Amino acid sequence: QVQLLESGGGWVQPGESLRLSCAASGISLSTNGMGWWRQAPGKQRELVASVAPGGSMHFTDPERGRFAISRDNAKNTVYLQMNNLKPEDTAVYYCNVDPIPFRSWYAQGDYWGQGTQVTVSS
Repeated sequence: QVQLLESGGGWVQPGESLRLSCAASGISLSTNGMGWWRQAPGKQRELVASVAPGGSMHFTDPERGRFAISRDNAKNTVYLQMNNLKPEDTAVYYCNVDPIPFRSWYAQGDYWGQGTQVTVSS
């Protein structure tokens, strides 16, 4: 059974940083691509960043340069480092795993975590 557990969210002021974690069980984050998504109130869920099994990363334009992904294969955990946070980054952040291993890209799958709330406000 695949389980994803996000953590690390919280309330921060603009310009501060947070590191989110996505810990997986039942699936390997070293062989399967994963994506970080977010959903703000009243908006659709959107992809923020992704990483393929081979390490290729993708960031949406507003996040490029501010966000970074890293992976700890021993802990089967992927991190999203978010710097210089802005109020528009406020959302529930989710991780999602591609069910097909060894692809050279990330494709959205059906496995989602429960989300972690990030609030950026002064």
